[in-house]
Amino acid sequence: MDDPRALDADAVEVMARVARTFDLATRFLPREVRTDVRRLYLVLRTLDDLVDTGDPRAADAVTSLEAWSRGEPPRDRETRILEGLAAGRPGFPRDAVADFAAGMRADLAGPAHATEADLDRYCYQVAGTVGRMMAAVLGVRDGEAGAADAGARALGAAMQRTNILRDLAEDGRAGRVYLPDDVLRDAGIDPADAAVRLAGFRSLPEATRRSIVAPQAALAEADYAAGLASIHRLANGRRAIAAAALLYREILRTIVREDHGGHRDRVVVSRGRKLALLVRALGRDPA
Repeated sequence: MDDPRALDADAVEVMARVARTFDLATRFLPREVRTDVRRLYLVLRTLDDLVDTGDPRAADAVTSLEAWSRGEPPRDRETRILEGLAAGRPGFPRDAVADFAAGMRADLAGPAHATEADLDRYCYQVAGTVGRMMAAVLGVRDGEAGAADAGARALGAAMQRTNILRDLAEDGRAGRVYLPDDVLRDAGIDPADAAVRLAGFRSLPEATRRSIVAPQAALAEADYAAGLASIHRLANGRRAIAAAALLYREILRTIVREDHGGHRDRVVVSRGRKLALLVRALGRDPA
């Protein structure tokens, strides 16, 4: 059996180290759901890190996740955590876990998106699913399940597109390209050379950066709007989720403001701006 105290210490440490924006937002969660949200993050981040780093355990971990999503017993720490989170939550979306595992499989093979539709599907698999699981953990108001699920999908996808735009240069240097081939060609970049070109994203002509960033930012903005409009449907944690959404959307808007990614490789939101956004989030309806 897993030691709950050690488990929670791991969850707190991992979130504070690698998800500072979300960690800040979770501090506004009601105590009764904060631990479960952190445990869910630990599961998903563990899988993501295993896949991203090419850890030899990654394939088995994804297989375990897939098995659990089909109703099989837990096989490892991550699926035992999911089993605990799903207990007492009949609406916990096992199909979202299966879809997340499919996204991890895609990452194991290496990102390869031919069209915008391919990227849409990927953003749902690796992040829209997370929104759906998060909504299940936080709870949804009576009669709002369908609309809350749609809003959670949108908010997760918006955050993933933000991550992709923020990390274009870093991913390029690692040989990873998440942008679709058709988007790259429209920007005058040969997909075969995309990793090298994106590694020096700041040095690309402003018109090229704009042709890449502006359409993706517009798609993300639409999803942020849909996600923020749906937060009131959550039973708990509305302020915390609003804070996370506003903070992430500010990363996106900063990329656009800074010459579409021309100022620095990885955008950081200033402390003052973060504080202003947190105050705004706290002004929303309680919980």
